[in-house]
Amino acid sequence: MQSDSRPAPYALLITGTVGTGKTSAAYAAGTLLAHAGIPNAVIDLDWLRRSWPAPPNDRFNFGLLLRNLRCVASNYLDPGVTRLILAGVVESQDDRKHCHEAVGTDMSVCRLRVDLPVVRQRLALRPEGEPEALRWHMDRSGELDRILDQGQVEDFAIDATDLSVAEVAEATIEAVGWR
Repeated sequence: MQSDSRPAPYALLITGTVGTGKTSAAYAAGTLLAHAGIPNAVIDLDWLRRSWPAPPNDRFNFGLLLRNLRCVASNYLDPGVTRLILAGVVESQDDRKHCHEAVGTDMSVCRLRVDLPVVRQRLALRPEGEPEALRWHMDRSGELDRILDQGQVEDFAIDATDLSVAEVAEATIEAVGWR
């Protein structure tokens, strides 16, 4: 049972196209909350879906992500985490609804926006070293940006084009009202 002194659990999903800094911003936000004494957990949604092969009708293994998210979120919330910070892609209102149901708490969504030329510069600096993977991510960045424009899953957006990771984390926490 939750004590009256502890805030109700709440989740923040940081989304955006590939290369916008979702994971880095989530980790930095978690660090800021920890320094403020706020119990939190950071969950990288990509790791919850990482399995091969994906089912033919679920290209990005979203069903697996949701099953894992239900378990992982409750494992953090049950002992007292009050803030979940999720980093990952949610393309549609239905996907957002399913993530919200999986975490089992109120949830806000922040979209990180970064100019596509900057995204592509960032992607080119990633250390994967596989030309096919880089080409796929370069192509996906524009495609996913258009999908997110159409899906409008966010409650608020932050233009992270010219911000440091720390600035993005601070702006995100302020926008969701955790500071």
